[in-house]
Amino acid sequence: MALSRRQRRSAFRNGQYVLLLVIVIVLALLADWGRIGKAFFDLEVAANQFPAVITVALKNTIVFTSLGFVLGLGLGLLLALMRLSSVAPYRWVARGYIEFFRGLPALLIFIAVGIGVPTAFNTNLPRNIAIMLALGIVSSAYMAETIRAGIQAVPRGQVEAARSLGMSPARTMITVVIPQAFRIILPPLANELIMLTKDSSLAFLLGTTPLQQELAQFSRQALIEARGLTPVVVAGLCYLVITIPLSILQQRLEKKYGAGVPGGGTV
Repeated sequence: MALSRRQRRSAFRNGQYVLLLVIVIVLALLADWGRIGKAFFDLEVAANQFPAVITVALKNTIVFTSLGFVLGLGLGLLLALMRLSSVAPYRWVARGYIEFFRGLPALLIFIAVGIGVPTAFNTNLPRNIAIMLALGIVSSAYMAETIRAGIQAVPRGQVEAARSLGMSPARTMITVVIPQAFRIILPPLANELIMLTKDSSLAFLLGTTPLQQELAQFSRQALIEARGLTPVVVAGLCYLVITIPLSILQQRLEKKYGAGVPGGGTV
C-alpha cells in the first residue's frame, strides 16, 4: 500500500531520529571516557580556578563589555543621526565610518587602538580606555545601522503629530522618535551585547597582568599550567553565565516588541 505524503514525511523524520540516535550511541561506545574526563573535567584543576575565575576574569569580562557597549551605543546613536541628516557631509562621514569599521576584523581594530594610536600620537592609553575604545568602535558601526533602521521604522504619523503640536525637529527626535526606535531595536541590541561579550576576549592583545585578565586570557594561562582543557571548560561555562541570560532576555524582548529590525547590524 502506497504511503500518503504525510506518512512519508513522518517516516522520513523518524528515520532521521533513529540515525541520530545510532550516531550518538556509536560515538559514545568509541570514546575514551576516562581520558575525556581527565582532559576536560578534572575537578581538582577546576577547583583551582576559583575564586579567581569569578572575582577577576568574569568581573573583568563584564566590565570590558559594559564599557564597550556604552561607548558603542552612544557613538552608534550619533552615527545613526548623522546618516539621517540632511547635511550631506555628515551622511558621507557616517557612511564611510560604518562601512570601514564593519569591514575590518575586530582583531585589527584592537591592534590599531592598542599599538597604532599610541605610536601615532606618542602617548600611552590606559588599558581600560584602550579596550573601551576598541570594543566601542567594533560595536558602534553595527549599532549605528540598527538604530538608523529603528528610527526609520517609527511611523511617519508620529513625527507629523509631534510637529503639529509645535515641537521642534530636535525635540521631536529626542522625545518622540528615539524612545520608540529603541523599543523596536531592543532585541538586536541585546544580540550585539552578546557578540561584544565574546569580542572582549581580544583584550589580551593590549597586554595584561594577572589582575587584568578576562576569561579567555585567564583560561589560556591556566591551560599552560594545568596541561589539560579543564580551564577552557570552566571559562566556557562562565561565558554561558553571561550569554544565556542575555539570550533569554533577547527572546523575551522579541516576543514583546517584535523580531527586531530587518537589515540591522547584528549579523
